[in-house]
Amino acid sequence: MDRAWRALALGLLMLGGGRVGAATVDAADYDAFWLWGGVSAQPVLRQARTLYVLQGQVSAPRGAPDQPAHLHAQGIAVPRLKQGEVWVVYRAHSLRWSAESYATLLAQLRRWREAGNPVVGVQIDFDARTRYLAEYAGFLGDFRRRLPADYRLSITGLLDWSSNAEPAAIDQLKGVVDEVVVQTYQGRRTIPDYERYLPRVARLQLPFRIGLAQYGEWQAPDYLARSPWFRGYVVFLQNP
Repeated sequence: MDRAWRALALGLLMLGGGRVGAATVDAADYDAFWLWGGVSAQPVLRQARTLYVLQGQVSAPRGAPDQPAHLHAQGIAVPRLKQGEVWVVYRAHSLRWSAESYATLLAQLRRWREAGNPVVGVQIDFDARTRYLAEYAGFLGDFRRRLPADYRLSITGLLDWSSNAEPAAIDQLKGVVDEVVVQTYQGRRTIPDYERYLPRVARLQLPFRIGLAQYGEWQAPDYLARSPWFRGYVVFLQNP
């Protein structure tokens, strides 16, 4: 009888779209966050040890995708943060950046530091398809050379990189980026089958974090924390 009841409960849970043991992501349980423009300040920001703050998007002119992309300032105004580490984030829709885009980015970094913020690096948020990962690695190598030596470089990564990318393409990122934050969500929702990618993610041979969506779903596997390359989580903050 107990077995039958357990089977029934499991069936009802699956019909409801949930997972056994999965929980809603509570930002209060974490200390690293993405902060995008338009997102209201939340009390959890007081406990932040690491912040990734959007400051611009890089995109080609409308109707001219082959033209050099320009940086458009976005996100919050330059604050004065005194604790933890701050990464300045740029959302890229193209890898063909204009010279002005690089100059604007470097000027923004200087303004953030001059305001007293503990800026440690730049994060590029680009949805590189797996088959273009080698091209992306080339872009990042060039970006790294333009970046002052005392800044670190972070990128976001897609879940399917770990399953579909050629090992040689992943290897090109070593020594170029300081970390990859692998996103388990798309848009603002958790990817339904995220758990099937995680065993391969855990085998990455470069520093990585896991990106979670606030209010999304997450069940942490035990093996993830055992990876010597795992550096923790980053929560994408959202309005309720």
